[in-house]
Amino acid sequence: MTHGTNPTGHGHGQRHGHGHARLGQRLRHLLTPHGHDSAGRVDTALETSARGLRTLVWSFVALFGTAVAQLAIVLLTGSVALLSDTIHNVADALTSVPLAIAFVLGRRAASRRYTYGFGRAEDLAGIVVVVLIATSALLAGYESVRRLADPQSMRYLWAVLLAGVIGFVGNELVARYRIRVGREIGSAALVADGLHARTDGFTSLAVVLGAVGTGLGFPIADPLVGLAITVAILVVLRDAAREVLRRLMDAVDPELVERVEHAAAEVPGVLAVREVRMRWIGHSLRAELAITVDDALDVGAAHDIAHAVEHRLTRTVPRLTAAAVHTEPATGAERAHETLS
Repeated sequence: MTHGTNPTGHGHGQRHGHGHARLGQRLRHLLTPHGHDSAGRVDTALETSARGLRTLVWSFVALFGTAVAQLAIVLLTGSVALLSDTIHNVADALTSVPLAIAFVLGRRAASRRYTYGFGRAEDLAGIVVVVLIATSALLAGYESVRRLADPQSMRYLWAVLLAGVIGFVGNELVARYRIRVGREIGSAALVADGLHARTDGFTSLAVVLGAVGTGLGFPIADPLVGLAITVAILVVLRDAAREVLRRLMDAVDPELVERVEHAAAEVPGVLAVREVRMRWIGHSLRAELAITVDDALDVGAAHDIAHAVEHRLTRTVPRLTAAAVHTEPATGAERAHETLS
């Protein structure tokens, strides 16, 4: 016997149906990434995606504005370190585009072809983000090496210092906004993009070091800082690529698996929990598991236990919106173990 939820939220197909009341409950749980302090929120899944889209739009405006201001100062001063930082800020702003497309696609209802919905679009957007970060690293590295081979004087050091501060402030504000909203709506991609923006802020401060070094009589300090920024971008690229690949391979935090096992085992009537599988679909989790129940139970009683397990999991496991629970009859050894315990 398997108990679970249909991705469309209209029941259990050929299995067990629980109606629209369960859908509303799961959507509320979708918005509680750190427990049940926010269990009373009434945001719907569509409102969640809308918040993500608003965050991306405003962060794009802020980062693109920061990059434009920096580019104007690059043209004025000729700083290659600032150029590297500007290129990275443009790339970071552009990461909002594939993520926004993914959020829009994720709002579409599941279909008979895409039975799990379109949440995976967020993972595909992650690949585009990785490509953009890699491109910015190549451009920044190329410009830095070229300036090392052909050193040029820097003008208006005060302007470069100002641009570095502008870059730091702009990125930090965007980082705080993305991380806060990403955690509230359960979007790992948005949180990662916010951490990326925070890293960009510190690379902007490195521009200030390059300007100070040039002012102290070390003209190669500027392209050297540009190379250092390139290395920082590569570090971000490594972490982002690892996160995206993990999502594509259905990786989850082992602690979440243990949490599912413990929560299911605590439901009365469950003798054992096996074969727990979980995967991310967009910014929500789905689980499949098998539970052992007394073989003397009738179908209705076993169904009630499976339903209780599903209900407990969606209430206690962060971001878990659906669980398919398969019931199996207990063996003699399992019944004896339950009697002893």
